[in-house]
Amino acid sequence: MLDLNSKTDNVVWLGENHSNVHRIGGKAAQLSQLAGIYRVPPGFSIDAHAFGTGHHRLSPELREQIAVAYQRLADETGIPDPPVAVRSSAIDEDGPRASFAGQHDTYLNVTGVEAVIEAVERCLDSATTDQTIAYRNLHGLSTDGIGIAVLVQLLVAADVSAVLFSANPISGKRSEMVLTASWGLGESIVGGTVSPDTWVIDAATHDIVITRIGSKQRMTIAFPGGTREVEVPRILREQPSLTDEQIREVARLGASLEAMLGWPVDVECAFAGGVLYLLQCRPITTLATVGTEGKGAQFEAAA
Repeated sequence: MLDLNSKTDNVVWLGENHSNVHRIGGKAAQLSQLAGIYRVPPGFSIDAHAFGTGHHRLSPELREQIAVAYQRLADETGIPDPPVAVRSSAIDEDGPRASFAGQHDTYLNVTGVEAVIEAVERCLDSATTDQTIAYRNLHGLSTDGIGIAVLVQLLVAADVSAVLFSANPISGKRSEMVLTASWGLGESIVGGTVSPDTWVIDAATHDIVITRIGSKQRMTIAFPGGTREVEVPRILREQPSLTDEQIREVARLGASLEAMLGWPVDVECAFAGGVLYLLQCRPITTLATVGTEGKGAQFEAAA
């Protein structure tokens, strides 16, 4: 029987102890810092030190701690077996040198404690693949004793998912934001399997400068045991996925995050039931040497 009063020393909840990047990694630390200010879905991280080096099978004690934390999430949300996203949070992830976007495995719509534990183990395994090691070598990062935490977070049943760059990643203009959005969960956008809607937004006024409505033929939806990519209903394909006011709301979020953090941001967010949720925030990486508009370096999209 699960003892809900047992210690969970290796579990750190979003909004708690966000300053310790060396425990919970860049991604979780960033979200934890923002959780008390913005609408971030609740969740917890498993301390990177709990896994040891090169050992990706979980001890009985750690499995118990994850089970207790998952039950607490169920109690707090009022959802039995809440659907969660399970993703890595490497110690040197989402920093100014390398974002690690797409390098580690992510598992969406995971339900049930055993499935969550299995997803955690698979996230750990993804930290030492040939692809990830090559990425680390490319960015001059250590490949010895890779420290990786794992973030378990309530899955937002997104009606629309969006990615915002608070600086134009193509032209490098700091005076422009670029927003892409499409129906369903964000995997179709970040995975490049959909032609999303795109807006260029004036960074100062949040006026919409350019609108391009994408074909949006595919969307990712939650499906028992995970997700599935399906066809978008024809009636939705040519409709904008966001209203003008929602576009401005995302722009305000990006401007607020940039002002708070002090650097141009790459933001993943979602609308569910008309409510905007912040899912990820990282620096826009890969600074070029050519300045723009007298404001320093040119910004490109995160790798």
